[in-house]
Amino acid sequence: MLNNLIESTITYSETLEWLYAQLPMYQRVGKAAYKADLSNTWKLAEYLGNPQDSLKCVHVGGTNGKGSTSHMIASVLQEAGYKAGLYTSPHLKDFRERIKINGIMIPEHSVTDFINRHKTFFESEQLSFFEMTVGLALDYFRSEEVDIAVIEVGLGGRLDSTNIISSEISVITNIGLDHTQFLGNTLTEIAKEKAGIIKKGIPVIIGEIQSATQPIFLEKAKEVHTSIYFAEDLELELFPCDLKGIYQRKNQRTALAALLKLEEAGWDVPNTSIENGLSRVVENTGLLGRWQVLQENPKVICDTAHNKEGLSLTMEQLQEQTFRNLHIVLGLVNDKDLDRILPLFPKSAHYYFCQPSIGRAMPVSQFEEKAGEYGLKGASYLSVKEAFEYALKESEKDDLIYVGGSTFVVAEVL
Repeated sequence: MLNNLIESTITYSETLEWLYAQLPMYQRVGKAAYKADLSNTWKLAEYLGNPQDSLKCVHVGGTNGKGSTSHMIASVLQEAGYKAGLYTSPHLKDFRERIKINGIMIPEHSVTDFINRHKTFFESEQLSFFEMTVGLALDYFRSEEVDIAVIEVGLGGRLDSTNIISSEISVITNIGLDHTQFLGNTLTEIAKEKAGIIKKGIPVIIGEIQSATQPIFLEKAKEVHTSIYFAEDLELELFPCDLKGIYQRKNQRTALAALLKLEEAGWDVPNTSIENGLSRVVENTGLLGRWQVLQENPKVICDTAHNKEGLSLTMEQLQEQTFRNLHIVLGLVNDKDLDRILPLFPKSAHYYFCQPSIGRAMPVSQFEEKAGEYGLKGASYLSVKEAFEYALKESEKDDLIYVGGSTFVVAEVL
């Protein structure tokens, strides 16, 4: 009785503090938080009464664009009149961004109640941050009786905690060299991990045709006897979208292919819902950090692109902007291959090198030294906040400030 009374007084902020600090999590410490099997997740699902079995899902994986694609699909399904759950990661400002229904974040009390009710089990089984969060999302979607849930893969696919769901359709946006310490050092190796979400009898959409990965996906689809579609091969009409990055065209094509196959499977997704959903992604879902304009005069743009494939597109778009001087607030985590990333950045910009406040941030002194080898010049700052404040102070009204390099840098500015 006393324990129950104590637990009932634990606040939302205290719940989050426990959730973050209880066990290692990938976003904070990196490889130590990665578990190479799904046994814990299956154990948690059984303990919770297998909430995944009650859900209709769309499962979205890939290296880049899976977050944007998930939000596009959820926005359209919401416009079509469905009660649409959306699970994504990581969050930028509020933990509850990860779990939404029709764009509304899970209530604080639902997070607190779930953790407090099951904390003894979590501790005894030594569950990870991600396992607990996936369990929370699936349990919440079941309790709220969503019509459909769009579930974004966290890391990889085959061994990702979300891979206990059975979906209406699987989606893999593309494959790039990211998280190589977990997934492999080649596109082929990484594709094999991502292909783990392809399941028997569940159609799969592949967002981009890549010569190194296409055979992997075709082989996996054949192995599990399911149909496979490449978005680039389908005749799809693109619609105006409120997500303005150039790369969003690819993501929209992938989302449209998934919606087309959902419609063929019996879901009612009229063109008006597609058009409205794509024009209101941010309004409907609250998506943050994708070519997001924070202010004008000087214009400030932030973007969460953080690997070669993503950054090459954002840097291309950056050079198409009109500005007098370019200022770049830049920080990275320590698992990035600088020799692949740094050549993408313009030498003409002035840099504000910084260190996001997480354990696996790349030390700013090391970062600045390496950037100098590629002709990127600027100054170092110990915090993102300080770097951004100096960038604002040193900019004129017709300059442009770009903030990026890491999700965590964007999160701190937002």
